[in-house]
Amino acid sequence: MIIDLICLIFILLGIFLLILGNIYIRKNYNPINKINLENHHFAVLIPARDESLVIEGLLKSLKKQTVKFNMEDVYVIVESINDKTVEICKKYKATAIIRTTKRPRKGYALDEALKQIKQEYDLYFIFDADNILDKNYFKEMLKTYQQGYDIGVGYRNCKNGNDNVIAACSSLTFSMINTLGNNFRNKHNANVVVSGTGFYIKGNWIKKWQGYPFHSLTEDYELSLYSTLHNMTTYYNDEAIFYDEQPIKYKDTVKQRMRWIRGYFDTRKKYIPLILKSMNNKINYGSKYSACLGVRAYVYLALGISLYVLKTLVLVILSMFKQGIPIYTFLIFLMIILLLAYIIMMIVTIKMLKKDKLDLNKKTKIKTIFYNPIYLASYVICALKALLKKEVGWDKIEHKIVIEK
Repeated sequence: MIIDLICLIFILLGIFLLILGNIYIRKNYNPINKINLENHHFAVLIPARDESLVIEGLLKSLKKQTVKFNMEDVYVIVESINDKTVEICKKYKATAIIRTTKRPRKGYALDEALKQIKQEYDLYFIFDADNILDKNYFKEMLKTYQQGYDIGVGYRNCKNGNDNVIAACSSLTFSMINTLGNNFRNKHNANVVVSGTGFYIKGNWIKKWQGYPFHSLTEDYELSLYSTLHNMTTYYNDEAIFYDEQPIKYKDTVKQRMRWIRGYFDTRKKYIPLILKSMNNKINYGSKYSACLGVRAYVYLALGISLYVLKTLVLVILSMFKQGIPIYTFLIFLMIILLLAYIIMMIVTIKMLKKDKLDLNKKTKIKTIFYNPIYLASYVICALKALLKKEVGWDKIEHKIVIEK
């Protein structure tokens, strides 16, 4: 049948693109220039609009670092002098930067702050206000800088993963990006994906930009594509641990994921044509091919498999009607298919939890194994909402006070 042929084409195309991407990544070439500096003068940037509930946890963890530095080099970005965050900054001798414009999004806040900072630094760390750092975070990350990488990305653990299963599954999303994707990219010197926060950028790039030029809904993914386009060297350091707060309400995860998905497509629309034009030499070719590929291979596989299952279900229904078989028999057949898909995703979740080092207790892990397949399936709903909604904005998610690690 024609439908069978279409399904086969989609599936084979998806497999082919995955294999080709794997081959190119393994052959990626992007030279690294090592740094021989003993002392590193770095700044810390923290966008923190109305974050007085959580900022103190981050500032405390900065003071506890095994690598000592001047707390005045910590720049906390707020929108009003009346923000309670300013008083907390004074307590820890951090520098508060008051914004003069009201453009939302983290990228604009970072851009404005960097244009206000008068001195230059060897590297700039970027955190969210709700982050908490392991005491050896800077010690480990400076090793990555010493190796010469333009961007270093830390391991994103979860500080509230045991609050409920929604927070646990949300944190597992980032773990999949890092443990499955970035670890593999590290091995072959390919560009890693920057996800959210907890990373540094070399000062020479900040100086070149004269600010922070990434202002999309997903400025982290925009930075990832920019680094690939311009052959920046990047590294994922899973020993540089920081803790992030995840949403505990399902509706908040929907808003968050809608923003990610819309930002993903908007950013690709801007950068992929530029990356395609730059693929005329061997430098960073594997990273660029992988960036252009994106999630296309997985989409083809999903389309092929879904279309085949749908076709099979239709044929079964027609056959049952002809033979006079009760409808509940079909429903049982459908439930078996859904159950098989659910079990497969449970197995994937179990393997992820074994590979990863998220701070989740045994009870939460068991709940996550059962809930994560449903959470992943809900990405389809989020994608449809993101693509059909006229405008997707940046909605602030309220934080809770969490005792620092």
